[in-house]
Amino acid sequence: MESEQRHLSFIIAGLLLAILMAAMDNTIVATAIGTIVADLGGVDQFVWVTSAYMVTVMAGMPIFGKLSDMYGRKRFFLFGLIVFLIGSALCGLAQSIVQLSIFRAIQGIGGGALMPIAFTIVFDVFPPEKRGKMTGLLGAVFGMSSVLGPLLGAYITDYLSWHWVFYVNVPIGLLSIFFIVRYYKETTPHTKQSIDWLGALTLVVTVVSLMFALELGGKKYDWNSITIVSLFTISAIFLLAFLYVETKAKEPIISFSLFKRRTFAVAQLLAFLYGATFVILTVFIPVFVQAVYGGTAKNAGLILMPMMLGSVAGSSFAGVSQTKTSYRNIMFISVIAYFTGMLLLSLMTPETSRIWLTIYMAISGFGVGFSFSLLPTASMHNLEPRFRGTANSTNSFFRSLGMTLGITIFGTIQTNTLTNNLKEAFHSMPSTHAFDPRALFEAGTRAQIPTPILQKIVDALASSITYAFSLALIPIALSFLFIFFMGNEKLEIQKRVEAGK
Repeated sequence: MESEQRHLSFIIAGLLLAILMAAMDNTIVATAIGTIVADLGGVDQFVWVTSAYMVTVMAGMPIFGKLSDMYGRKRFFLFGLIVFLIGSALCGLAQSIVQLSIFRAIQGIGGGALMPIAFTIVFDVFPPEKRGKMTGLLGAVFGMSSVLGPLLGAYITDYLSWHWVFYVNVPIGLLSIFFIVRYYKETTPHTKQSIDWLGALTLVVTVVSLMFALELGGKKYDWNSITIVSLFTISAIFLLAFLYVETKAKEPIISFSLFKRRTFAVAQLLAFLYGATFVILTVFIPVFVQAVYGGTAKNAGLILMPMMLGSVAGSSFAGVSQTKTSYRNIMFISVIAYFTGMLLLSLMTPETSRIWLTIYMAISGFGVGFSFSLLPTASMHNLEPRFRGTANSTNSFFRSLGMTLGITIFGTIQTNTLTNNLKEAFHSMPSTHAFDPRALFEAGTRAQIPTPILQKIVDALASSITYAFSLALIPIALSFLFIFFMGNEKLEIQKRVEAGK
């Protein structure tokens, strides 16, 4: 018994390391992207560094989830780890922005296998009475990565080099591989099934076309340009093709029959809405701190710590509560805290003290943290083992899709609002500094801006960010309505124990 418990501890350690590494990768790279572009060039192409990773992660999640149901979790989890480490090593060796983007895509293939399968392994190896606690722990690490990434990225870039942003994954990943290979003995039976290759192809084209359209639209190309319209059209056509193929496939990648389960369907909607809104906090709050308060990049990363701690507390609380009350009741607590935190953030001004900002972030983090552990569990509720990988990867996919669309939509709104605010503030003033908000991020340049002009720029930027926060209240309010439809299901122990679990 003692030996078995020790093995489970090492397994969970391996899973935690892998999730931390994969989930943190995008945020840690975002902090270093300025230094990377300065070294490699390609200022007009740096968007591919992020989008290449996100495209392959999103496209791979449902595919690897399905394959893990068919052929086993361990082999595809290890495959994801190895590919991710190969991609990380290659990224550190990249000599151009194009090479880096290609290697990031390789990283993403591995990342798409890691996160969804890790939660599924927890359901396979832990008894029902411990699943809530363990998924709470994994969810806490996932939430922590969104906040720890920018801070770690800033320190690594400043004190080592941007190459180590990628090399740091290697020792973490090797340790995870050792734990999984040595201690994870897969016992869950798997059934050989046909692979839905056509569904996989249409899904990949749908996601890739949509990602490129959102990343390039309004930046490199106008939204009404032939390129962007064509990408949206291709995405829509292949989405329809994917939906049709999945209704005909013997073993579809995303099983629409799962959506007949009310709790599963609502969990996907909530993952999408929470992902779309939480991501803007991790992006805009550091900007607010650095540009409005005049802090450094490290301070901007550090200021996110309260939100990280809040999300860890929320995820842990939701994890241990899943056997005591229904998913719906727990999510009501979540959405109330999340809405309250976001509302308070939307009311901020440049005069808001950092103490109050810290409190607002802790409340928001606590609310959103519930979703990291509860929604994957709710997605797999009462499912046979052969469906768990598909269910959990679908939930991860919808969260990632929400994050991608959220940062694109809210980012565009914030940028346009800032532009309008600046035009309104400086309609009769010279434009020496007025239309260059980037000057706020550099202490030397900031000090040279006349105080009246600086104040107008700060006010314009602050109001554009808080306006985005106020609009984020809409999807959070929708989440409150959807939670009503979750039903009274909760993580069951007794029935599964009696069944011989």
